[in-house]
Amino acid sequence: MSDLFWFSDEQWARIEPMLPKNTRGLKRVDDRRVLSGIVHVLKSGGRWADRPADYGPKKTIYNRFVRWAERGIWENIFSSLAGRDEDADRLMIDSTIVKAHRLAGGAKGGARAHAIGRSKGGRTTKIHAVTDGQGRPIVLAVTPGNTSDYTPAQDCIGAVPPAKHLIADKGYDSNALRDWLKSRGTQPVIPPRSNRKVQLRYNKSSIANAIASSVASEGSRTSAASLHASIAT
Repeated sequence: MSDLFWFSDEQWARIEPMLPKNTRGLKRVDDRRVLSGIVHVLKSGGRWADRPADYGPKKTIYNRFVRWAERGIWENIFSSLAGRDEDADRLMIDSTIVKAHRLAGGAKGGARAHAIGRSKGGRTTKIHAVTDGQGRPIVLAVTPGNTSDYTPAQDCIGAVPPAKHLIADKGYDSNALRDWLKSRGTQPVIPPRSNRKVQLRYNKSSIANAIASSVASEGSRTSAASLHASIAT
């Protein structure tokens, strides 16, 4: 089937060395087939039970995903891949809101422990992303939806080496964040809020270049559109 996802030879050559080797018991079944099946389910948003039979038994696909998530293997793979081909000249940060299902909640720890907050849109979760100069995600974090953009910004940006420029929308216009970025040797490229008594200057051409790079990079159009919309307002 042409609509199935399969890792290319080049992609698999980068991922395979990161897979765990110290497994006990029976030898794992075809890793490439199983991991391709996991990505297919995540991309399509379907149920594990509805995965195409080409990927193997649903129990194998689901168990591999859950067990490796509990062991932090997926996070390690993502961190390793995100750290490659990095663009040290420019980083970008932005966030988006995801509406929580009406039945989401009630688990141990309360709503905040599960990154659910109440905002104008109801019960929501906010996803924060730091990307490289081409709009490829390097750091991802989730918070309750009523969390301000700049509250987790330092933790997210601090998870990667300093860049020459940090591009963000006016939701990140904070004196504390600007000072912290400069202390790391990073120039903030952030439009000032309209209610600032003294309007700050910023490099509009850097933002334009960031948008152009993101649009040119496959899979980064959402990030570019978000930046463009926030700058235009």
